[in-house]
Amino acid sequence: MVTALAATAAMAQDAPAATPADEVVVVKGFRGALKSALGIKKRSAGTVDSILGEDIGKFPDANLAESMQRIPGVVLSRGDGGEGRQISVRGLAAQFTRVRVNGMEASSQIGAADIYGAANNGRSFDFNAFPTEIFSSLTARKTSSADVEEGSLGATVDLRAPRPFDSRQDTVFSITARGTYNEISDKVDPKVSLVAGKKFRDSNFGILGTLSYSDRNVREVGYSAVDILSASLGGNQLGSGATAMPFCSPIGITPISPSPTTHAGKGATDTMCSTNNPRTGTIAAWNTIMALRSPVDASAPGGGAFFPRIPRYVNSEQDAKRMGGTLSLQWKNDTTDILVDFLYSKFDVERRDNYIAALSFARSVTNNGQPMVSVKDIAFDSNGSLLYGLFDGVDIRSEGLVDRFETSHAQVNVSFTHQFSDQFEVMGYFGTSASRRNDPMRLQTFIDIIDADNFSIDFRDGETTPIINFGADVGNPASFSYAPALADGTVLGGYSMQGKPQWNNTDNTTVNLDAKWSPSPELSFKAGIQFREADFTQRNLNPIPSALVVKPLPSGVTLASITTTIDGLDDLWGRGAPASWVAIDSAKWRDTFDFEDFKYCGVECGAGNSQIKETTKSAYVMAEFNTDRFPIPVRGDVGVRYYSTDQVAVGHIPVAAPPGWMYSQVGKRNEVRRSYDDWMPSANVVFEINPNLLARVSAAKVMSRPELGNMIPSAGITATTRTGNINNPFLEPIRANTFDAGLEWYFRPGSLISVGYFYKDIETYIQRVTSQIPYRDLGLPDSLLDNTNTSPTEIFTVGRFENTEGGPLKGFEVNLQAELDFLPGFWANFGVLANYTHIESEIQYILASANGVPTVTATNDLLGLSRKSASGTLYWENDRFSIRSTANYRGKYIRGIPASRGSDLQGNDETLFVDLSASYELSDNLKLIFEAQNLTDEQNRLFIDSAREDTLFELRNGKTFTIGVNYKY
Repeated sequence: MVTALAATAAMAQDAPAATPADEVVVVKGFRGALKSALGIKKRSAGTVDSILGEDIGKFPDANLAESMQRIPGVVLSRGDGGEGRQISVRGLAAQFTRVRVNGMEASSQIGAADIYGAANNGRSFDFNAFPTEIFSSLTARKTSSADVEEGSLGATVDLRAPRPFDSRQDTVFSITARGTYNEISDKVDPKVSLVAGKKFRDSNFGILGTLSYSDRNVREVGYSAVDILSASLGGNQLGSGATAMPFCSPIGITPISPSPTTHAGKGATDTMCSTNNPRTGTIAAWNTIMALRSPVDASAPGGGAFFPRIPRYVNSEQDAKRMGGTLSLQWKNDTTDILVDFLYSKFDVERRDNYIAALSFARSVTNNGQPMVSVKDIAFDSNGSLLYGLFDGVDIRSEGLVDRFETSHAQVNVSFTHQFSDQFEVMGYFGTSASRRNDPMRLQTFIDIIDADNFSIDFRDGETTPIINFGADVGNPASFSYAPALADGTVLGGYSMQGKPQWNNTDNTTVNLDAKWSPSPELSFKAGIQFREADFTQRNLNPIPSALVVKPLPSGVTLASITTTIDGLDDLWGRGAPASWVAIDSAKWRDTFDFEDFKYCGVECGAGNSQIKETTKSAYVMAEFNTDRFPIPVRGDVGVRYYSTDQVAVGHIPVAAPPGWMYSQVGKRNEVRRSYDDWMPSANVVFEINPNLLARVSAAKVMSRPELGNMIPSAGITATTRTGNINNPFLEPIRANTFDAGLEWYFRPGSLISVGYFYKDIETYIQRVTSQIPYRDLGLPDSLLDNTNTSPTEIFTVGRFENTEGGPLKGFEVNLQAELDFLPGFWANFGVLANYTHIESEIQYILASANGVPTVTATNDLLGLSRKSASGTLYWENDRFSIRSTANYRGKYIRGIPASRGSDLQGNDETLFVDLSASYELSDNLKLIFEAQNLTDEQNRLFIDSAREDTLFELRNGKTFTIGVNYKY
């Protein structure tokens, strides 16, 4: 059966110069969707790439972000379960890309595992919050025009739900049921979607709705180091004092560390590192560590010896329910098109992370950490990375984290187009949306083994992750303890609640009116005005201090009665992972300690109620032209846009306020008001060298607003990691001047070869500039360190967001789309897609500063920029059967600059994901579906330091297979 998708007026507004409102595009399967998308690209004035539904309710891929990987210059950032979460376009990360849903700017923020950036509190759009089945098209605009709202350096992406008049049939009905199996979770999960609609041609009215529901169980296994720190931090930065050494000095080494004089209260003696913890280290191992020196600070003892901060095995499980639906009401005749679109999506997740970890390497002398560990054997590679270590006196922790987060998005749009005459038409829309993220609980529980001997970590086989031996029976509850901490700082298990519950709300309202006058077929003028209001609010509660006191197990309750076991990592991950380890059962712990009765407080104890409200008024004028008066036909647009933004930022500051802020007392409300505006010219020109050979040139001034969370006027610290952050509500937008040039050859129907060059002169950038500051010099109350085992004398890494100089970004794209129908017989059903993108950039990063003056700088790529990316798809399709396989490659990219002391950056290793999709039509009404993701069992790896590339995190989420059936009428 042939399905008809119409590029309606709303779509034409999203992608100017696309299909006229009354044109019906006949789409059949994957090949038909590609051909129609190519037609939109060819007719557009700017650089536009589209992905269309293959059928009613059938988007090409299981995830919206994963679909976009086929677009040149677009790469994917993955989240929990390996699922596509955010996109980067032409080297510019997710915060530089604006997303519109049914023509209106939208927000989508979800929670996630900490390693993937945790909760999204910014402008980045999380695509995995939405089911794919509720959308019919996706369009990425990589060049700017005056009639498209400002705010994007990378691209403007339009997601569009299906409308009644998209279909040629008067009645539409399609239902799809799928079962999805993942080899790691070893479960089959359901997914159901429905599309139904009816057109009443006598009344020019239509109605169409979609529904989608899925329940997914995710499991990931792997290794995490959390961070890599130089050995010198075990002495200086972790609280032992300026002259203290890392680790516990063996007998025969002077001076003795930890000192029997300074740390007698910890049980340190000439023969003991701490109470009941003998000095068993060897002089050879000690000298090996001391012989290394930090590349940053040559005077720091043991600075060039790099150790995992918390080496641990990881088991992460997630129950995720995703649901969504749309409803579209449309009235349409020859001159008028009126649409009312409703959309709702909800994403509910409970994530359960469990770790079995060596904790001492992250601990200071305050809580008997690294300075109390004896080193019996040690080896490093030529860069100072740990190859092998054998230790005594290591604290082992079984940690569990239960995190719940819920995301919802509700939106309603009313849009219209009315043609008063052949020369004049008016278009407009009104829309409002509410994006909600509710994180009701984040509970960490842990049990500990104190001073385990013969702990080892081994990288000597050349793999990127180690083999760990914990030196204790981690599968036996009797090995662990759960009790209040001892007087000497020894921690015997406990819990934390880490700033939850939390609520984030983003309310968007847009009113837009456009008019178009076409005095001749060659020339038209377009003008418009727009009002946008974005209101971002954030609220969280903190547990009151008494709630954080660790209590002993009640009488009659044993540790075995409130624990469970984490099983299977020996098979699923290997690398020395235990067959099982004991962990607290969170539900049993909550019942035991009456968790529901725990008390919370708000701003009076450091929690925040924050708000960013942006009101933008804008207007534009532009001319669209299409003429053959020159030697070759020329078409395009030229125009200018003006915007003015008023911003109100509200937060609470527990530090002495910087100049321009209103208060400096703990818990006081701070409000900052500011305004900024700008003129933004743009031009897109297409030279039709012949009907199938096009040359494109585009230029524009563009901008991207700062991340929302960075502008909240507040400050705070995290005692466990000894970090602090000060926000800046006076951040200026990131601005750039852009130039694009491309050549496109449509050498056969449905086929294209193109090459494009792009250059962005990024005038300003935003960085988090860090300094090393003792906590006591921050102006924060000592009470913030209560129950943290961190003292006011310890050094904190404190960052403040600042506008800094930008730099150039340049690159090129090569793209091929070809139908091989010129081949004989069977081979004529093949087709191929392939693209390659290369990008370079130069940004000067401030790695350290003193009194606001940079002291250490480095030049590197933009955060999130992969210099090389590529995608390739091979497909075969006839009237009944369709199959395709896609490979997506993303090169290494930087996640953060600077990194920990002694390391220049945090990065993400290259990845290559291979997927497959197939379908077979049993009849005109019934279709079988098969899909497979991650066929090569690719694992994502994060690393630290560009030279050493020590592994921070590596997870395996395995292969996923889906079988489904679709019935349509």
